[in-house]
Amino acid sequence: MQEKRKLRLKKYYLHPITMFTLAGIGIIILSFILSALGLQATYSTIDNVTGQIEPHMIVVNNLLSFNGLKELISNATKNFVAFSPLSMLLLSLIGISIAEATGFVGAVAKRRLKKMPNYMLTFIILFLGVISSLINDVGYAILIPLAAVIYEINGRNPLLGIITAFCGVAFGSAVSIFVGYTEVNLIPYTTTAAYLIDTSSHIALTSNLIFIIVASIIIPIIGTIVIEKLIAPRLPKYHFHDRSTGLTLKTSELLLSDIEEEEQSKINAEKSEKRGLKFARIAGIVMLLIYAYMLIPNLPGSGLLLDTDENIYVNQLFGKNSYFHESFTYLVMIMFIIVGIFYGIGAKTIKNDKDIIEKTSLRFKDIGMLIVLMFVFSQFIAIWKASNIGEVITALLANMLSYLKFTSIPLILITLLVIAFAGIFLTNISAKWKIFAPVVIPSFMQANMSPEFAQVVMRAADSMTKGITPFMASFALYIGYLNLFNENKTKPYTINNSIRLLNPYFLIIGLVWIVLILLFYITGLWIGPGVSPTI
Repeated sequence: MQEKRKLRLKKYYLHPITMFTLAGIGIIILSFILSALGLQATYSTIDNVTGQIEPHMIVVNNLLSFNGLKELISNATKNFVAFSPLSMLLLSLIGISIAEATGFVGAVAKRRLKKMPNYMLTFIILFLGVISSLINDVGYAILIPLAAVIYEINGRNPLLGIITAFCGVAFGSAVSIFVGYTEVNLIPYTTTAAYLIDTSSHIALTSNLIFIIVASIIIPIIGTIVIEKLIAPRLPKYHFHDRSTGLTLKTSELLLSDIEEEEQSKINAEKSEKRGLKFARIAGIVMLLIYAYMLIPNLPGSGLLLDTDENIYVNQLFGKNSYFHESFTYLVMIMFIIVGIFYGIGAKTIKNDKDIIEKTSLRFKDIGMLIVLMFVFSQFIAIWKASNIGEVITALLANMLSYLKFTSIPLILITLLVIAFAGIFLTNISAKWKIFAPVVIPSFMQANMSPEFAQVVMRAADSMTKGITPFMASFALYIGYLNLFNENKTKPYTINNSIRLLNPYFLIIGLVWIVLILLFYITGLWIGPGVSPTI
């Protein structure tokens, strides 16, 4: 009898929507307990004007109180509407769905990606994921659904595409091959913290450039091996669907149907496809030129996407009020729509506006679950942030770090691991660095290590655990798409097994980050032009 009960329990799976609902309730109860226990922490902040250290106390908010519950209920709608992954999800789906409905995505995949080796395709997706951190979290919204579609078209499991894209973006979140969003957010805290030891410190925008370029190449190379050797074999077999008929087909049947097509029909399709791609190419080039002009300052009618209140161009491009940064997902959506429509006109795959709308709606008929998940997850994240539990834990870890007296490699390793652990509870990189910078940078400088190198350690630590924390807003996109493409609806991908799929990547890439950091430190290699790990 006991064995039968165990068997029943093993066969029952809570949907992520249910799990996040229960988790949100659990956090409310936990906030009540921790608040009653008086859990709080004090961390140091630096006044930008005076340069003086100021203590800042943070306490756990009791969300089970009258005011706490009133706040959560009254802000529920606002939390959902303002939840950025939701808007990015819808924008990216509109663009990708139109491009897919007209046949543009399929044509590009067939001509450019079909014959590409699996390893090469995986590397490209990982590399694009890593460098997407140049512009905030745009990689989660655009690359994950795009990778799923491309893998499906190329006869591979779209779940693998989702995992590959998510790993690339999450575990490479703080590096890129260019100076961008991360520098704009980290350098102000690095500079003010460095002034505590040396008021002549200057942290250049390119101070981490060499390190991030090296990391953005090495991480995808090793990650490709991990994905293909350790993760791909663990995924179930996928049956490919004909979206126009709804039929489920095996890959071999799809290939057989291709072989049996009449030769003349193939020639006509080839001509139409070439004409469509030519139209799409011209439209794409025109759109890129328009976007480029919008990013050039001080020309007639130019600079539309720049924050002209900033003096430095990088801040104009990637600052908090930058129009380019804030509207990038929308710009990509417009690009997909334009090239998709022009491909459809050239290839004659669309007849009129009704035709394209009807074909596009096929992708949206299955996203009801995603919308519900986004609503529940937006409340879960709002509850977590309102409780202050993550911030208190991070502040306590920073205080613990300040009491540890280490130098050299032990200091690097302990700092790296402590910040990585804190990243599970507080996922925003600038919020973490605001708390850790006044502790980490002085200790590094007193140990003869440069503040720029301390910033490198911060970047690596942020990337190490970004993909395994359910407190990251974009985690909802990952788990949502896994369940959208999951064929076995009776066995949804839960929080636990979604993270378990990532464990090989998390563990091995985590070791790679540690090795990279130590390699630059031991050899004294420049982490940026003229910038050494040591002072």
